[in-house]
Amino acid sequence: MKSSGRYYIIGVSDMAGGEKPEACEGVCVLLIDDEPDFVDDCAAILRRLGYCCLTARSGKLGLEVYRESHPEIVLTDLNMPEMNGLALLRSIKGIDPGAVVILITAYATIDTAIEATRAGAFDYLRKPFTTAELRKVLERAGEHRARRLEQGTTAVASSRELDFSAIVGASEPVKEMFRSAACAAEGGTNVVLLGETGTGKELLARAIHTSSQRAEGPFIPVDCAALPEPLLESELFGHERGAFTGAVSLQRGLLELANGGTLFLDELEELSLPTQAKLLRSLEERQVRRLGGQVFVDLNIRIIAATNQDLEGLVALKRFRDDLFYRLNVLTIRIPPLRERGSDIPLLADHFLQTFARRTGKPVAGISAAALLILEQYPWPGNIRELRNVIERAVSLTSEQYISPLDLSDQLLRKSQQMHTAFRQEKRKSVEDFERHSITELLTRTQGNVTEAAKISGMDRAALHRLMRKHGIDSRTYRGHTGQDAG
Repeated sequence: MKSSGRYYIIGVSDMAGGEKPEACEGVCVLLIDDEPDFVDDCAAILRRLGYCCLTARSGKLGLEVYRESHPEIVLTDLNMPEMNGLALLRSIKGIDPGAVVILITAYATIDTAIEATRAGAFDYLRKPFTTAELRKVLERAGEHRARRLEQGTTAVASSRELDFSAIVGASEPVKEMFRSAACAAEGGTNVVLLGETGTGKELLARAIHTSSQRAEGPFIPVDCAALPEPLLESELFGHERGAFTGAVSLQRGLLELANGGTLFLDELEELSLPTQAKLLRSLEERQVRRLGGQVFVDLNIRIIAATNQDLEGLVALKRFRDDLFYRLNVLTIRIPPLRERGSDIPLLADHFLQTFARRTGKPVAGISAAALLILEQYPWPGNIRELRNVIERAVSLTSEQYISPLDLSDQLLRKSQQMHTAFRQEKRKSVEDFERHSITELLTRTQGNVTEAAKISGMDRAALHRLMRKHGIDSRTYRGHTGQDAG
C-alpha cells in the first residue's frame, strides 16, 4: 500500500495556505500519478508556483492527454499499474522526441535512473521532495526547453492569438482564470468549468473554443438540465428512423454535430448515470452509435463541461461516475463569483450600461457615485447575470444622464440597506469585543490598578473608567494581594 500523498511533498501544508501565485509564463505541466492525494497536493503547488497544470490518474490516460494538449513539461510517477512511467516515457518520446519528461518515484535505484536517462528522461525526482526541489527541477526543465526552442529542435508553437476580450475584468481572480483558460485554449484536453450560476461559464467556454485550434469547427452548447432524460439521450447521440415512437426521420446527435469542434455540456451533474456511462464509452472509443442504429460514427471532439456542484463530492455519493469524472476533469478552471471580484463591478456595470444605452438609443453617460457605491456593496447572489439585468432595467427606467439610486430596484436597495445595517452592527460588535478584551488584558496585567492601566494604554484615566462602566468591568475583580491602589 502506498503512503498518502502528503508524505511525498515536504512542507506541502505551508504552500497550501494563502500564498499568491508567482507570475505564470504560460508553461503547462502535465502531472501523472495514480495516487489522488499526491496529485491534489502537487497540482495545488504547481498552480501556486505559476504553472498551468493538467492532471491524469493513470499512464494510459496521461498519454491520451499528452496527445491532445502537448504540454511543455511532463511529471510522471514511475510505478503505476497498466502503464508505468518508463513505458509512458517511451510512448511520449515516440510522439515528440524533444518532450521534457521528469520521472518521480519513492523507489529510486541506480538501475532505474540509468534506464530512465537512456530512455530520454530529462531528470529524476525522488520522493519525498520539497517544494524548493520541485521548483528547481521545473526551472531547469523550462530553461532546457527554451534552449531547444531557440535551436529550432522542437515544434513551433501555434500562432493563433488568444482572445478573451469578450470577458470583462481585471481583478486578480479573473487574471488567474485567464491564465488557466489560456492553457486550455492552447491544449486540446477536456476541461471542467466550476462556478456558480450566472458567473459566465458558457462565455468562457466559447472564448476557449474560439482561441483554440478547433476555432473553425462548431461550438455546440447543451443544457443538460433543460431536457428530460429520454429526449436528452436522443439529442446527444441521435437516432435512426423508427428507433422509437415519433422518430419519423434520421437525426444526427449533438456529439456527431460537434465533430471537429467543441461540445459544451452545461450543468453536467444533471446527466443520469446511464447517460454518463454511454457518454464515457463514446469518449473512450471516439465513436458514437445513434439510437436504433448499427453503424458507428467516428468522433473528433473536445468536451468543455460546466457545473456549479462539487463533482468529487457527487462521486463519493455515487451520483456521478468516477471514471467519467477523471476522463473530463483533466483541467479544472474555477470561475470566481462576482462577490470575490468587487473591483470588476465598475468595469462590468459600465460595459453593460454602454451596451444597453446603444441598444435603446438613450443618452445615458454613466453611473452616479451613489449608485455605484450601492452596486459595489451588494453581494450579487445572481452574479454577473443579475448585475446585467439590474443595469438593463436602470437604463430603461432612467430619464437622466446618469443612473442614480432611484433607478435601482426597491429589492436591491432594501437588500443593500440590510447588508449595510448588518455590517454596521457587526463592526460595532467587533469594536466592543476588542475594547472589552483590551481592558481585561490591561487590568489583569496591572492587577486591577486603573491608573497604571491608563498609563500603559496611553488613555486618559477618566476615559478608561467610562469604557469600564460601558462594559460592566469592575477593577476589583482583578485586584491582587500586593496592596496596590486599584484606582
